[in-house]
Amino acid sequence: MQDFVKILGLKHRREVAGKSAIFSGEHFVLEETDWYLLNLFRLWWHYGISFLRLQMWVEEVMEKFMRIYKYQAHGYAFSSLEELLRSLGGEAFVNMTQRSVAESLLEVGVTQRFVDDVIAAVLRSSYGQSVLVPAFAGAMSLAGAQGSTWAVEGGNKLVCSGLLKLTKANVISARVTGISLHSSEGRALYQVHYESTEGQGSAFYDLVVVTTPLHPSRSNFTFDNFDPPIADLPGAFQPSVTSVVHGYLNSSYSGFPDPKLFPFTSILTTDTPELFFHAMDNICPVNISAAFRRKQPQEAAVWRVLSPRPLDKPQLKTLFRSYYSVQVAEWPTYPRYDAAKALPPVVLHESLFYLSGVEWVASSMEMTAVAAKNVALLAYNRWHQQLDKIDQKDLMHKVKTEL
Repeated sequence: MQDFVKILGLKHRREVAGKSAIFSGEHFVLEETDWYLLNLFRLWWHYGISFLRLQMWVEEVMEKFMRIYKYQAHGYAFSSLEELLRSLGGEAFVNMTQRSVAESLLEVGVTQRFVDDVIAAVLRSSYGQSVLVPAFAGAMSLAGAQGSTWAVEGGNKLVCSGLLKLTKANVISARVTGISLHSSEGRALYQVHYESTEGQGSAFYDLVVVTTPLHPSRSNFTFDNFDPPIADLPGAFQPSVTSVVHGYLNSSYSGFPDPKLFPFTSILTTDTPELFFHAMDNICPVNISAAFRRKQPQEAAVWRVLSPRPLDKPQLKTLFRSYYSVQVAEWPTYPRYDAAKALPPVVLHESLFYLSGVEWVASSMEMTAVAAKNVALLAYNRWHQQLDKIDQKDLMHKVKTEL
């Protein structure tokens, strides 16, 4: 994603300082301050060296994951998610998609209390799920929670629109309804059927990449003439609701009767049954001027609330003293990680590829970008019969010798 921003000449949005806290439903179990050393002391006081063990674990995973950028820079690709993971971290990385993040962290010495308070809060905020999500997905989420995330000035959507424009692709504004298999001169040929405001249509392609999830709750098109047939993949997606509320925060709900004294701009929550939301934060506009400042806690501000279900009026009144408007978006955001154990395929047919399966390893824009480049390299290498660039072993050694 960083490379895309540079290529397109975009800028990182200016960050606006703000403090976070973790709420249990009754009180804050952990509060961030303006002083780095005080934050470290509080973590040590409550959880011992668990936060250091966590950081070491995440850094080890990320250091190995970063190898993918070298591999891809040299044109290497992988025909399955398992092969991609093995090239980065061996069988240990594959196993991290099959065991929970809680189990992995407890194994390296992180305490159960730290998992229940901190890890659970981060995963509820990012995936809307518990500490039972797979360890690899959990590591990616925890890496993002350590302050390395960023946004694009003007909105992250500028990356997508900018890349689309840069490729000069012929975009057909239509909904794909199906893909049927044909052949031409001994090679597979794919007919993509679609419908638009102008009616139904189709086009033939040598290579096709499917980016929509192929799961019963999300898939809405068919595959025809394939033998064996391409069926829906097992698994389901986690419903998530985002409510953008413009109003006055009810700080007394979290123990601050005087709203002027409420210091937090981001609230995460522990896995408590009584809590009806996962997280909420005071959001900033996509363009931030030098003169921009956050609203004071007693002023009306724009808050984003993440929850498993739409908030009803009593719940909104619990979080806000009053509000001017509420905008709600509900959609199946992330895979429900306990719903399937096997990773989806990358290759559905000879030159028919599947991109969205990477979400079952970890779901983020960066992971999707990595998977997209892998599919592009895989398609190129297969088309040009460069098989020595696919599923190679001991790639670290190969890359060093190529240098």
